[in-house]
Amino acid sequence: MVFDFGYRLKELRQKKGLTQAQVAKRLSLSKTAISGYENNIKNPSIEVLTQLSILYGVSAEYLLGLENRKMLCVDDLNDQQLEVVRILLEEFRHRTNY
Repeated sequence: MVFDFGYRLKELRQKKGLTQAQVAKRLSLSKTAISGYENNIKNPSIEVLTQLSILYGVSAEYLLGLENRKMLCVDDLNDQQLEVVRILLEEFRHRTNY
C-alpha cells in the first residue's frame, strides 16, 4: 500500500473538526497552501510540518508515514489526570498480555 501524505493530513484535520481556512489561519498560511498539502501538490517546509504535527497532536514521523502508531497528547492534563491515564494504560497492557 502506498502512503498518502495528503490524505493523512486531511483525515487529521477533519478529526479535529477544522476547515482548511481555520488551519491556514492558525498556521499563518493561505488556504491554498493547506489545500496543496492535502492534495499532494505542495510539500510543507520543515517548519510547517512541525506546526502541523503540533496542531494535530501527532509526531512528524506519523505525518510522513514513517510510523503508524497513534500518540496520545497529554500536555493539557494535570498531575492527577496524568496518573489516571498511566494507571489505565498499565491496566490495558496487563489485560492484553494474557
